[in-house]
Amino acid sequence: GLELSHYVGANSLGPAGPWRSGGPCKMKRVRTVFKPEQLERLEKEFLKQQYMVGTERVDLAATLHLTETQVKVWFQNRRIKWRKQSMEQKAAKLSQFGVIQPASADSTDIKDHEEDPVDVEL
Repeated sequence: GLELSHYVGANSLGPAGPWRSGGPCKMKRVRTVFKPEQLERLEKEFLKQQYMVGTERVDLAATLHLTETQVKVWFQNRRIKWRKQSMEQKAAKLSQFGVIQPASADSTDIKDHEEDPVDVEL
């Protein structure tokens, strides 16, 4: 089988599972670490299509030995990264031509149109 590694703070102790308590504070989400082969395949699929739904997502998850939720969340987060890179490239091109956009407008525009980053595993 495939073993997924998790990053947990050095002081975190507790039951094996996706959630760990670091003390009296909120429960901390354990981050899924993808293997290089999984990331390569996910990136390849993202280049083909930025939205993976239905049986395609189920099949990809099974092929990569991941849950459907892990694949869904990876695609959500990858779309956010792609949009941010697109906005940065657009800003760089505009600055080459002497067009300066207000910094506050950039951050507001991005926040209004992107999905919230999520790291969920079931």
